[in-house]
Amino acid sequence: MLKELLHRKKLFLFTFVTGIGCSFQFGFNVSVINSASAFVKVFINETWMERHETPLQEYAAKLIWSFIVSVLPVGGIVGTYVGGHLTTKYGRKKCMLYNNIAIILISMIMGLSRRARYFEIILVARFLYGISIGFGIMCHSLYLGESAPKDQRGAVCMSRPMLFAFGKFMGQVVGLREILGRESTWPLLLAFSGLPALIQLVTLPWFPESPRYLLIEKGNRALCQDALRRLWGSGDFTEEINDMMAERAAIDSDRAKSIREVFRDRTIRWQLISAMVISMASQLSGINVIYFYTTDVYEQLGIPKDKISYVGVGSGFIEILTSVICILFIERVGRKVLMWRGYSFMAVWMLILTVTLTLRNLSAWIPYCSLVFMFIYIFTYGLGPGCVSSVLILEIFTQSSRPAGLMISGTLQWIWLFILGLVFPFLIDTIGQLSFLVFLVSCSFAAVFVYTMIPETKGKTLLQISEEFGKMNEVNRSCGNFLNKRHVVPNTTEVFVIESSRL
Repeated sequence: MLKELLHRKKLFLFTFVTGIGCSFQFGFNVSVINSASAFVKVFINETWMERHETPLQEYAAKLIWSFIVSVLPVGGIVGTYVGGHLTTKYGRKKCMLYNNIAIILISMIMGLSRRARYFEIILVARFLYGISIGFGIMCHSLYLGESAPKDQRGAVCMSRPMLFAFGKFMGQVVGLREILGRESTWPLLLAFSGLPALIQLVTLPWFPESPRYLLIEKGNRALCQDALRRLWGSGDFTEEINDMMAERAAIDSDRAKSIREVFRDRTIRWQLISAMVISMASQLSGINVIYFYTTDVYEQLGIPKDKISYVGVGSGFIEILTSVICILFIERVGRKVLMWRGYSFMAVWMLILTVTLTLRNLSAWIPYCSLVFMFIYIFTYGLGPGCVSSVLILEIFTQSSRPAGLMISGTLQWIWLFILGLVFPFLIDTIGQLSFLVFLVSCSFAAVFVYTMIPETKGKTLLQISEEFGKMNEVNRSCGNFLNKRHVVPNTTEVFVIESSRL
């Protein structure tokens, strides 16, 4: 599958260019904040002393730091909601281009934070980063899912989690003290996001708009064919265009559905439930919180402070490696198998990790066992749920409901990332290693749900996948109608007349 993707050079370049300014940005900003954490905390205390001439209390400092870390998902919620509407109105490509301009301006603001002597600038810039990243993720998800061939849709969409993992890795690499992770350069470290935004701003105009958007929502068959040719190379695209036309005919109208309409539409009820569960499980697995608070997590594992940044780089590399491996298997093994088995093993590793953390004081080698199981946990996440989740959510919705479906699932991801980002440092201080049991419960539930409720989507067109879920929705409606009939209270007058006639 990877070989076939590389054969289509334009499509391969397209997956990289669309991801470098969106999913890469998300991963980079998740991990880079930890690399700058020590310097930003000192900066907060310094500016507080300059204004109030009294030191900041430890609890207040931790609360401010938690808000700086977790405000990114708050902005992501706003960006996801805005992105769902604007991508439908103006197209995926144009929205991504304007979004890059916004990120470049925000990075300039972030870079001036220390010179201005306001730590609040970091908080505001992180919030604005979140808006742009949430907006970009919406554009990227739609753009990829609508531009990929059916036989390579899994591999193409896999570029999103792979570039997300690459972004986390680069956030840790650039944050090493040998590069930008120093007291004199930390503002440049937090402003680094402007560089990938500039790269995408320059390169994206060479690629076409989403073919499905051009045909299904704009009704322009000629531009759709031209886009397919530019992305996939020369060939006959009659079958693909006929599939798009069939999908267009299957939806109620050319207008994209709103969030309210998606919630009220019983014909896509199971698609919506599945997307919501997958989104929540992805964040409640705890993988991104580990990157948010790498220092705190690895201190719990007993790793020396001067080695933590290098251990973090190792964990980031593992996630990239598993993303590449997953591309080779996703079209062979299937989405469902990789996902439910991945969550099952993650629950096992988290249980073992909790046990080793509890026993870490018994022997000097036990903390290193904990580190090994943490790496295995990250490996399992990258090989299964981390890569498959984004692909599956894209596949289960049709064109009219996909933007709203992605808005709902994306909003849930951001909400849970915000909650965990805000609560986790206090949770780990309070109950220590037992805080990882939250992730164990979440992974167990996700494994059971995926195994029992989600059909396999491998090798199927988007319309065929919709029909699979349609059967589940039909069963759900039939059960609902049956229950409603069983609970109908008969008219008392009719009952009296019937009984009187019998007498």
